[in-house]
Amino acid sequence: MKFSTTCTALLLASASAFTPSHKPFCSTSLKAQTGVSRTDFFAQLAGVAVVASAFPGAANAAKYGGIGASSPGVLDPKEAIVDSEILASSGVQDALKSVKSYAALVGEMKKTVAGNEQVNLGPVLRKQFDFGKLRADLNTLNTAFDEDTQRGTDRLIRGILQDLTEIETANVQKEGIERSPRRVATLNAKLDKVESAFNQYLAFVP
Repeated sequence: MKFSTTCTALLLASASAFTPSHKPFCSTSLKAQTGVSRTDFFAQLAGVAVVASAFPGAANAAKYGGIGASSPGVLDPKEAIVDSEILASSGVQDALKSVKSYAALVGEMKKTVAGNEQVNLGPVLRKQFDFGKLRADLNTLNTAFDEDTQRGTDRLIRGILQDLTEIETANVQKEGIERSPRRVATLNAKLDKVESAFNQYLAFVP
């Protein structure tokens, strides 16, 4: 995916004036490619949250990274079983390149916000993070992992998708009103969170 030139242009165009446009990025693509609307998808996430609250042990086992990495039932990325033939296939390699590009783009957005707290990330989110394609790329790469590993990476995938939607919401600002320090902090926290999720997911790839 050719991110850098397009994304830089979009971010620079957004930096001069904040013109929020709260349009859900790629909901149409999601319906067309997966048959699941964003509303349905997050309703499913809500159901998972209810189950997790009812069974706290299972919730602890779902944690990755620096929090709960040693919880029962959670594989460390170093212990993941990866099918080398599937990983080497052209489709999975293309998906891997795309996921790495998405992760790099999050880093670019963080740098842009650091340089201009009022920048509108909406154009980049809608153009570069096509919800349906992003989910397809993550799931395609996921096929290289064994079932035990996928129990954790599936959760990371859902987290990435939810995190990006939260960034879209945090980015929205009324026209003519500057983003407050509190909202800037919230946006930065969301960007940090999705960057971490991408890094945790990519850590499973040898």
